[in-house]
Amino acid sequence: MGPVLAGVLQLLALIGALALAYIPLGNYMAKVYSSDKHWRVEKWIYKGIGANPDAEMRWTAYLRGVLAFSAVGVLFLYLLQRLQGVLPGSLGFSSIDPDQAFNTAVSFVTNTNWQSYYGEQAMGHVVQTAGLAVQNFVSAAVGIAVAVALVRGFARSRTGELGNFWSDMVRGVVRVLLPGAFVAAIVLVACGAIQNFSGIHEVGQFMGGSQQWNGGAVASQEAIKELGTNGGGYFNANSAHPFENPTPFTNLFEIFLILVIPFALTRTFGVMVGSVKQGYAILATMATIWIGFTALMMWTEFAHHGPAFDIAGGAYEGKEVRFGVGASSIFATSTTLTSTGAVDSFHSSFTGLGGGITMLGMMLGEIAPGGTGSGLYGMLIMAVIAVFIAGLMVGRTPEYLGKKIGAREIKLAACYILITPALVLIFTAAAMALPTPGNSMTNSGAHGFSEILYAYTSASNNNGSAFAGLNADTQWFNSTLGLCMLFGRFLPMVFVLALAGSLAEQKPVPATAGTLRTEKPLFTGLLVGAILIITGLTYFPALALGPLAEGLAS
Repeated sequence: MGPVLAGVLQLLALIGALALAYIPLGNYMAKVYSSDKHWRVEKWIYKGIGANPDAEMRWTAYLRGVLAFSAVGVLFLYLLQRLQGVLPGSLGFSSIDPDQAFNTAVSFVTNTNWQSYYGEQAMGHVVQTAGLAVQNFVSAAVGIAVAVALVRGFARSRTGELGNFWSDMVRGVVRVLLPGAFVAAIVLVACGAIQNFSGIHEVGQFMGGSQQWNGGAVASQEAIKELGTNGGGYFNANSAHPFENPTPFTNLFEIFLILVIPFALTRTFGVMVGSVKQGYAILATMATIWIGFTALMMWTEFAHHGPAFDIAGGAYEGKEVRFGVGASSIFATSTTLTSTGAVDSFHSSFTGLGGGITMLGMMLGEIAPGGTGSGLYGMLIMAVIAVFIAGLMVGRTPEYLGKKIGAREIKLAACYILITPALVLIFTAAAMALPTPGNSMTNSGAHGFSEILYAYTSASNNNGSAFAGLNADTQWFNSTLGLCMLFGRFLPMVFVLALAGSLAEQKPVPATAGTLRTEKPLFTGLLVGAILIITGLTYFPALALGPLAEGLAS
């Protein structure tokens, strides 16, 4: 079997698995977030944190809950890292420096999971399990909660109430993420991923020196790392490490975990708004972009010219030979089109155009299918923009799901889509203009520029993957990337929740002959076009200086 055919068959198998999980998982999550019943363990949690899960919240109260909970998470994780040197189970590692502790705390609380450190050389068992792994669960649950609040904004009318943040967040952890991660961890352990609390041990001599390996609760963290679209690896090699990702089957399984909740949330959306066809329209948009990007990535990595590439059967530099070019291409597009950031290959070693595809996936806003929750609310914001454009074309006030998209709604949507490009471009320009940040680049020219552009794109879009070659463990990058992660996560949530509150207060508008049918393929095409055009107009100059220049020159 040739490598191209193997890659295509893996893609088809992945699509089949996602299709099987789509309806049952999507319906289950709709039931979870629509139920008025509380599990006993959830009642204990509410009592412990002093929350009333039955109290409805307006968007401002919902936002305060999101921000307060996340602020406590940042503070707790920061202190845990700063105190690591005196904690048990630290494996002898010292406390983390202030700038790196800030960067890591913000990274995991914002679901970014950017890592400017070597996991196996910096973090002990306590920080990994009680700190980082916990945030993998709750940060993903926060994203789903905000998406559900926006869906309620479309589904409800004549009320500003969007549900209860504490109830939504706890249910996301207890009923969705914990059971899913538990099953996934068992599968990973059965396939060879390690799960223990052993310390550092020497395994033999290697190139004139001793080689040491860490143990750890790897399988359990790997499961939620992918299922919650987090991405932070126990080891520096991330999902290219055999302890995290032992076989080609686990590689495909991890891609499935990355995609399954974001895709299934479109079904949840359709059920909650009372029209599964609307969910299928959003799903079709996401799937079109994801399959298109994956096919384009495979083409760039398999068809790159040159005798070495022809003999190897593709661009193998930076790829894990256990998985091959096809599986690495699927993983790369899936992790950058979501907010995962996990890698089983190194994106800086992709072809010039291949590296550009990973960047462009993040620049779209990671909405195809995006992160857990963040992908759905990002896509719904783009749907609001698309119906507004359609309204301008025919001279009619735009409507979406029975709600008028007026001046207030379009201003909130516009602010949402402007935040991350501003962060990416401003901080990239500052890093290139100042003398010190440039010293962190391993490469010069277009590839060196791509290293910095990728870093700020990854941080601002809460992805977390790195282009490699950039020494990001400096005070400048730890601080500025941390700010990008904070602003890129929480400022968009402000506008999402404000939009949800505005929509929930409206009364439904009856459909007429002039209403745009947003469940039809025509709208899917309009939405795909709007996404690509807006992103292209925003980022083309930056891409032209980096990956496009490198790709066209090779």
